Amino acid sequence: MDKAKVAGLSPIPVNVNQGEKYAWCSCGLSSNQPLCDGSHKGSAFTPKVFTAEETKTVYLCTCKATNNPGFCDGTHKSLPKE
Repeated sequence: MDKAKVAGLSPIPVNVNQGEKYAWCSCGLSSNQPLCDGSHKGSAFTPKVFTAEETKTVYLCTCKATNNPGFCDGTHKSLPKE
């Protein structure tokens, strides 16, 4: 699989805690969207791991087409609706 599966067409809000690590699903196969559950294993995909800089709500991408991996940048608005 060369292209990530579109897991959704809107971001998912996630409450993150300062200093904690999170792994965003980049393949679109995780059953724990938008976070990684290891479903990418055996593919060319790897999760985008980030450490929360502060405790807050972030909006994580589910379309997997963001230009800011992990975080929604609105790209889903330009994708074709299936």
